[in-house]
Amino acid sequence: MKRSDRLYALMQRLKDGRLHTAEAMAQDLGVSVRTIYRDMDTLAASGVPVEGARGSGYTAQAMITLPPLNLTQTELEALHIGLAAVGSADSEDLATAAQALADKIDAVLPEDVGTPGGKFGFATYPFAEAAQGFRHMPAFRKAIRSRQKLRLRLENDDQFHTVRPLHLDYWGRIWTCVVWDETEAGFATFRMDRVNDLTPLPGLFVDEAGKTLKDFHALQS
Repeated sequence: MKRSDRLYALMQRLKDGRLHTAEAMAQDLGVSVRTIYRDMDTLAASGVPVEGARGSGYTAQAMITLPPLNLTQTELEALHIGLAAVGSADSEDLATAAQALADKIDAVLPEDVGTPGGKFGFATYPFAEAAQGFRHMPAFRKAIRSRQKLRLRLENDDQFHTVRPLHLDYWGRIWTCVVWDETEAGFATFRMDRVNDLTPLPGLFVDEAGKTLKDFHALQS
């Protein structure tokens, strides 16, 4: 398993709000407890609001609200795209400006008691690659609104899949999506930056029992 994939798996686990011990996560992922400790440090450095300590367990809760504004997903996407792109630019001046902007955003984040800390910033390694997923975001979002089927292929998968796009989610610097995969006849969740090819199809879909977002959430509960 690539390190970025392992970190994503850890994020998916932590987002349930429960306490997870390093020992249990290490056993499930087949790595050492020391590796999990390093991964938790990496997640925290990348802005994921990780809470907990070695020996007691970890949890996390994502937040996307900046006072005095409540950001829409589109507005948050624009901020993230800009910071990710400019922050990785060859121009030192632009990279410095991106960091300064990130610091200004940090300055207005709430610091109430019980609010998990962590910088907004732009994603540090290994999440900088997540910006690649933005190239498919407009088409995917449009397909959700119009209930339009998509034909897509994921990284390291030679097979194309016909899917019904159901939901986009932003959590800890990573955009993920939920689909009903008609090719595999089941729900699937994957990272947008893992989509290599995406083509809207002429066919539309209607809600069917067992294939809706509500059904997906029922399976997760």
